[in-house]
Amino acid sequence: MANTDFSNSAGNNSNTNASNTELQAYRASVLHFTCDPAFHQDAHVWHEDGLLIIRDGKVQAAGDYAGLKNTLPEGLSVQDYRGKIILPGFIDTHVHYPQTDMIASSAPGLLPWLETYTFPTERQFSDPAHASEVARFFLDELLRCGTTTAMVYCTVHPESVDAFFTESEARNLRMVAGKVMMDRNCPEFLRDTAESGARESEALIKKWHQRGRQLYAITPRFAPTSSDAQMHLAGELARAYPDTYLQTHVAENTDEVAWVKALYPQARSYIDVYDHFGMLRPRAMFGHCIWLDDADRARMVETQSAGAICPTSNLFLGSGLFDFARADAQHLALSLATDVGGGTSFCMLQTMNEAYKVARMGGSHLPALRLFYLATLGAARSMQLEGVIGNFVAGAEADFIVLDPQATPLLARRTARTGSLEELLFVLALLGDDRTVAATYAAGRQVHLRQN
Repeated sequence: MANTDFSNSAGNNSNTNASNTELQAYRASVLHFTCDPAFHQDAHVWHEDGLLIIRDGKVQAAGDYAGLKNTLPEGLSVQDYRGKIILPGFIDTHVHYPQTDMIASSAPGLLPWLETYTFPTERQFSDPAHASEVARFFLDELLRCGTTTAMVYCTVHPESVDAFFTESEARNLRMVAGKVMMDRNCPEFLRDTAESGARESEALIKKWHQRGRQLYAITPRFAPTSSDAQMHLAGELARAYPDTYLQTHVAENTDEVAWVKALYPQARSYIDVYDHFGMLRPRAMFGHCIWLDDADRARMVETQSAGAICPTSNLFLGSGLFDFARADAQHLALSLATDVGGGTSFCMLQTMNEAYKVARMGGSHLPALRLFYLATLGAARSMQLEGVIGNFVAGAEADFIVLDPQATPLLARRTARTGSLEELLFVLALLGDDRTVAATYAAGRQVHLRQN
């Protein structure tokens, strides 16, 4: 996949810790991916006794300790994480930071859940102080769970976007976010207009996109809450700023699909609505993608659009089971996402757990290597960020995590009995949680350390 050039912005944030200009080295087992294990036999790189070398917040080298140790200058202190696994930071491609405080809210389905919990909760984000406090907690939680990049929905309020990016910038994180555009079929207190939504989004693009490590996503919530005029203007923004992201929801729930059909009877399908308004393109991320057909998926592949799969949310809201077999047959770009607050965990390990079960219920089997790929390089590829984040190629931004196979008594007992890398990763995916993340690093700087 083609890489987007962020060389003018990455790693230049004034908040970057001064220590990032120094050489850093970390010894542990090292794992990362070069391609998709579903289609390539040798898709991963594993150094059981490995060394990760960082300079200026970027990867200088990753390989066997024995082969790299003599390249280090004499006297350099090596951080010893032996017994643990270093891998690229997790990437969550669909999550709502304003819904942090309503996670685990019961409802009979998606649409009543939105009306009862989501919209009233999001109303509070017109208050910059409230938005800032939630953004801080949200980012703390992501980092505690080993997520170093996310595609984030804010609310209709520009203040919510400013609060999120301000907090992310202070930590020098690689984040993508955008203001929700929503001018119909929602409460008046959350409604913008077609013109104000586009105007505010453009102002936020100019303020935040490629500022340090921040990236902007044009964010119509979903087709039912945007008028034709707003959808048209969102598509115009997507064409005017082709290096921005676009994020929205599609085909999550059968009631939602029927609603879209009633609103757009001329459209062949739900995805066709977005296509009509020019929203299918590289760096477009569509959340859920459950109720698509082969023609929908083929069009997404043709336009280099990607799907964010949200298993904990889909199970919690009873939306349906994603069809991994059909998506893989058509080579649709996929990634995993938590979709908090419909999702029930910020942890990508727990998201892998549920993804595995969703696939089994649909007759597919997801090996652990594939699960970890989807949460790292697969997500980076879906976002057109391969070579920037997602693996340990030279020059990539040094966002990485340290996983502890002995984080809990059960993990320690079970991982001691594993006989292969695949088995070890499967145990981590099925039994791991936030406690498994011993440390998180962003651009070479430690941003989370587990308290034992």
